[in-house]
Amino acid sequence: MTVEVVPHQTAWRDAFVEEAKEITAALNDPMAAIHHIGSTAIPNIYAKPIIDILVEVNDLAQVDARKAAMETLGYEAMGEFGIVGRRFFRKHRSTGVRTHHVHIFEQGSSESDRHLAFRDYMIAHPEAAQQYSQLKRSLANTYPDDRESYMDGKDSFIREKEQQALKWRKST
Repeated sequence: MTVEVVPHQTAWRDAFVEEAKEITAALNDPMAAIHHIGSTAIPNIYAKPIIDILVEVNDLAQVDARKAAMETLGYEAMGEFGIVGRRFFRKHRSTGVRTHHVHIFEQGSSESDRHLAFRDYMIAHPEAAQQYSQLKRSLANTYPDDRESYMDGKDSFIREKEQQALKWRKST
């Protein structure tokens, strides 16, 4: 899979809003909140053109019971997919190009907090966001056909900024 990062597109926000409506209808009762996360939610930075969505629910068992409803929207259910307490879904175009990721956690989980703090920190600190953008562009150029190396190259930056973001969030 080719690693592609592109300039920020205002259409990503609209794509999130439209998809959030569909997901809200599909999941119905268990949903407590839905958020646009990931790089497409951070203005003015380069991103992979995949909309990341975080859904906070009251009970993951209810999500499991609604898996078929997500599949009717075109999502592939991936289970926890490496993160305990998560339900992960991904969506592709008919051409195989991935368009959306949905991360579902129980409301108030540390994973939800981590994702939201990182997003909010990057929005509030545009200089950090630009550092992240430059890193992603550099890694995409270095590893255009190696998604694992691209992801590994971002890891230490993300972990450092997540810790700063969590401290910042507590102080605000």
